[in-house]
Amino acid sequence: MDARRPGFVPRVSRAGGRLLLAVPFALIAAVTVVDVLVPPDVHLGPFLIAAPAMTASFAGPRMTAFVGAVAVLAQSTVALARTSLTDLNHTYQIVALILISIIATFFAYLRERDESRVTRLRSIAHAAQSVVLRPLPHRAGPLHIASVYLAAEEEAQMGGDLYAAARTAHGTRLLIGDARGKGLDAISEASLVLGAFRVTARREQDLPELVGHLEAGVGSAEDTNGVPGEGPGADETADSTDEAFVTAVVLDIPDHEPVVRLVNCGHPPPLLLRTGQVIPLDTADASPPLGLSDVLAPDVTVETFPFDVGDVLLLYTDGVLEARDDSRAFYPLAERLTAWVGYDPPTLLGRLRADLQAYAGGHLGDDAALVAVERLAPAP
Repeated sequence: MDARRPGFVPRVSRAGGRLLLAVPFALIAAVTVVDVLVPPDVHLGPFLIAAPAMTASFAGPRMTAFVGAVAVLAQSTVALARTSLTDLNHTYQIVALILISIIATFFAYLRERDESRVTRLRSIAHAAQSVVLRPLPHRAGPLHIASVYLAAEEEAQMGGDLYAAARTAHGTRLLIGDARGKGLDAISEASLVLGAFRVTARREQDLPELVGHLEAGVGSAEDTNGVPGEGPGADETADSTDEAFVTAVVLDIPDHEPVVRLVNCGHPPPLLLRTGQVIPLDTADASPPLGLSDVLAPDVTVETFPFDVGDVLLLYTDGVLEARDDSRAFYPLAERLTAWVGYDPPTLLGRLRADLQAYAGGHLGDDAALVAVERLAPAP
């Protein structure tokens, strides 16, 4: 059964479930036997309360109620073996056990209901991710592409990191970016940029025009939150530095030219892996992040770099660079990549992903997106 299907409630494995269920039944059996054998002034019946209580932590309400019923039956057996069911001490123990079993069953019901809700929300989030952050194609013209998304939160599906690809009549356009902040705001900004890219990237237009459309996408998110300078608190809004923006790199890779053209909007530079070297594609004039055109001059500069057959481009977000080890040292991405020059994109990202997670102790401080692109030899 798919763990992301609506209505699915996560459960432990069958073997693990049987092992856990054995514990309350073993407890009931042990307490019953010992309580019958000990002297009359010793009463172990209260320990039976633990059986339905622990069952409620991993099983559903029916199983919890069943364990509670077995515990009540066991306590009644002890009462009959030692005195009688009408003995005041045993009567109170039985009544208390029934009440605790009912309460435990109720909490098991609440837990199962909440798990079902969480599962439905995860299913919705997974569906939203598949729409917003679509998988990149493995092949696009002469390019071999692989991608990885690493969420900082274990249960999260996606955050503000983004990537996309689009084919044009003459090549492939790629986008990688990182929306400022976390949570729904960052996801909203990322979705708007992705939507703008998918709508406009296939049109025959220059990269500066495409970046302008992406800039407008971030601006539309700000417009929905109110117009600066109007309404209550306008002065505070105008003075606030909490602006929405997205760092991004937009690339245009022609099919029949061994080059890559790119615009860097405040994003970490792509890395070119070639013949044992890792070369940062630093731009002389970086553009401001998307969404800051009102603050910084929207000067868009396209720069061209060699990108020949066998070369691999690595695109990434700052979650990779900001990963830290136990000594709080940042992840040395370029240094690590030198050992994997010559690998194809899936293998490269597999090695990089494993090394990054091991370096950070299995927990990243921020979401991270990785895209590797290799130019293949043209078909004969």
